[in-house]
Amino acid sequence: MDANFKFYSKYYDLLYRDKDYLAETNYVVSLIEQYRPQSKSIIELGSGTGKHADLLSAKGYQIVGLERSAEMVEIANRSKAAHVDFKVADITDFEIGQSFDIALSLFHVISYLTKNQSLINTFNNVHRHLNTGGLFIFDVWHSAAVHFQVPEKRTKTLRDENISVTRHADPVIYPELNIVEVNYDIVVEELGTGQQTSISEQHPMRHFSQPELELLAYATGFEIIHTEEFLSKASPSQNTWGVCYTWRKKIR
Repeated sequence: MDANFKFYSKYYDLLYRDKDYLAETNYVVSLIEQYRPQSKSIIELGSGTGKHADLLSAKGYQIVGLERSAEMVEIANRSKAAHVDFKVADITDFEIGQSFDIALSLFHVISYLTKNQSLINTFNNVHRHLNTGGLFIFDVWHSAAVHFQVPEKRTKTLRDENISVTRHADPVIYPELNIVEVNYDIVVEELGTGQQTSISEQHPMRHFSQPELELLAYATGFEIIHTEEFLSKASPSQNTWGVCYTWRKKIR
């Protein structure tokens, strides 16, 4: 995916314009208010083009967003809200020099960490950057749903006044690794000229069981305080593709 990320950033917001960022922000705020209502500062891992960060800022939080794509950060900085700062950084190896009440990682960013050491490094980094009793809120692909539903081929087409983007997704399952590699073939058409550009991307995604994340939490100094289906708040099941975890930092 890295080789095409500069191009990918150009159509990212179009592909996900039907994503309800406000509902997701309100959902995150409800978790914060339930489990650490005095919180004021948030570090976001994988902040993308900054939509969640800007909405959280409007609710009174101070945000630092980390994103590995310089192009995404450039887009985010064009319209960033007050009390928001975006930085180009690798979530597996970062040092901000300040601590936060909340660490946040949405849109299955943690599922992109397919190696155990990358996960441990990231979770240790989060632990180091959280205040005492700070929360780590993140969502991941849920193993029970991946096994039960089985990822399938899909096609998505969206357009705005300038371009049309068609994305074909072809998943390859690696059951022994808990990884689904989603192979994307993407065609972008300039509507004014009819010029087409085609690219291919590979998105390896790791899915997790709750016992697996319980072990990772224990190994990196966290306790799991809540688990539920993202947005709906339902109990995780074989029909739950995305599960949201709320962890609390323990003193080591």
